Amino acid sequence: SLILSPLHFNQCFSCSLLKPWWGLTRHQVRGVTLHPIITSFYHFDCVNQVQPEPGEWSNYFYRFLHGQTLYGSSFNHVGNWWNKKTYPNLHYMFYKDIDTEREKDKLCSFLGTSSSTEDKGATVEQVHFDHMNNNEMANCPKLQLLHFKISHFLRKGKVGDWKNHFTVTQNEVFDEDYNNRMKDPTL
Repeated sequence: SLILSPLHFNQCFSCSLLKPWWGLTRHQVRGVTLHPIITSFYHFDCVNQVQPEPGEWSNYFYRFLHGQTLYGSSFNHVGNWWNKKTYPNLHYMFYKDIDTEREKDKLCSFLGTSSSTEDKGATVEQVHFDHMNNNEMANCPKLQLLHFKISHFLRKGKVGDWKNHFTVTQNEVFDEDYNNRMKDPTL
């Protein structure tokens, strides 16, 4: 029998750009949020050949906080997706939680696979960073918009890489801004 693999694509679209009925379709969306996403956006902007150069990290940091990047405010972006978390075809997860047993069970349930050890292992393997990094549909190596000599679309897959970029002051500024803007206690 022919088994089709799920279609994976990476996007940073605002959920407002999707058709109003997308939440009622059979298409499954797995949303992954990184915190803080600013370092991922910075590295993406470095490889994106369509956008202007992002410039130095210190300047980008403040432009990002003020929503002065191509995608606008990341805080609005995350908040708008989070508001859709009750849609039955959206599985919203945080990158730092991908390795927890609870998250694995939730993902298997969302995808309609059993949470047996074998099925859970196969499902988790598909979303593991190393697997996605080698998957052309996830890492987009043929996408000519990105300059892969600088970096892959999926870069490191390590939680906490932001610590290599933020100064102590930037960390304090970001935390204060984040806490002021992202007040939803469930987020």
